[in-house]
Amino acid sequence: MTSKHTPDRRAQYTITAPTLRRAHRDTRATVVIITHDRRAELARTLAAMATSPDDMPIIVVDNGSSDGTAHMVERRFPSVTVIRCSENAGAIGRNVAVAQLTTEYVAFCDDDTIWQPGSLRRAADLLDEHDGLGSVTGRCLVEPDLAEDPLTPELRYSPIRGPSWLPGPALLGVMAGLSMFRTRAFREVGGFCERMWLGGEEELLAVDLAEHGWWMCWAEDVIIHHAPSAGRDATRRRQLGIRNALWTLWLRRPASSAVRRGLRIIGSAPRDAATARAVLEALRGAGWVVRHRAVVSDRVEAGLRQLEESQATSPARRYVG
Repeated sequence: MTSKHTPDRRAQYTITAPTLRRAHRDTRATVVIITHDRRAELARTLAAMATSPDDMPIIVVDNGSSDGTAHMVERRFPSVTVIRCSENAGAIGRNVAVAQLTTEYVAFCDDDTIWQPGSLRRAADLLDEHDGLGSVTGRCLVEPDLAEDPLTPELRYSPIRGPSWLPGPALLGVMAGLSMFRTRAFREVGGFCERMWLGGEEELLAVDLAEHGWWMCWAEDVIIHHAPSAGRDATRRRQLGIRNALWTLWLRRPASSAVRRGLRIIGSAPRDAATARAVLEALRGAGWVVRHRAVVSDRVEAGLRQLEESQATSPARRYVG
C-alpha cells in the first residue's frame, strides 16, 4: 500500500510465514504489532496476545531491530507471521503489514500494550454491527496500578456529535495501539503518512477517515493495558509530536485555524532547543505541505474546532518530554 501523502519510498522487507500453521478461532481481524529493539517488551506482549482466548492471527513487523527480535519471535512464537524491515520504518511498518492482509479488520497493538481477553472480539463485533464505523478505540489502563491513561477523558467526553447508531462517543482522533480499523477504510485513506514516520501520526489518519465519511468511536468495554517502555527517547518523541501536529494542521485545516492552533501548541511546549528544532523541522517540510495540502470540509472543520478546548487543557497533549 502506497501512502497518498508522499511519494512511495518502499522499505525493503522480507516475510517469514508461521512455521506452526493452525486454524484461529476468530479470523475477522489480524493483530499487527510494530517493534524496534524492544525484544523483552515484545516477548511479554506476545506471551499474552498469542495465547489470548480471542485467538486472532498476529503479524509482527520488526523495524530493523539489532537485538535479535525477529529471531526470537520465530523461535518462541511459531504461529506468528514476521515481517523484517531493512530499516526502522516507524508507523509505516503498519502499512506494510496491512498490505498483506486478507482479514476484514486490523487491530494495532504496540510492543508494550496488551489487548485484554474479549476486547478484540468486542471491537470486531462493533465493526460487524455498524457498516459506517471505520474504527473502534479502546480504554487504556496504565500498569502497574491500572490507572486510566490521561487521554481517556478526551475520548469518553468527546463533544463530537455522531449519528444515533454510533455505539460510543464519536471521535476525530485515535490512538493506533488502542484501535481496530476496518481494513477497507484504512486502505482508502492511504494508511499512515510516510513523511510523519512516528509520533502523533494518527491525527492525520483520523481526519482523513472523517473526511471520507467514516465514523470513529470509543468503547469503554474494549480494554488495553499499557506498560510504558523505558526504552524510548522522550525528547525526540516530543519533537516528532510537535512537528507532526503542525504538519497535520497545515495539511488539513483552514489557514486561520492552523495558525491559531499551531501557536497554542508551540506556546504550550518548553522554550528550549528541542522545541525549536521541532518547529524548524516542520518549516523545512513546507514545500511538501503545500504540494499535499487539502483543506477539510466545513463539517469536519466544525468538529475539529469543537475539540480544541479539551485538547488545549488535556495533560495527554503537553509536549514536555
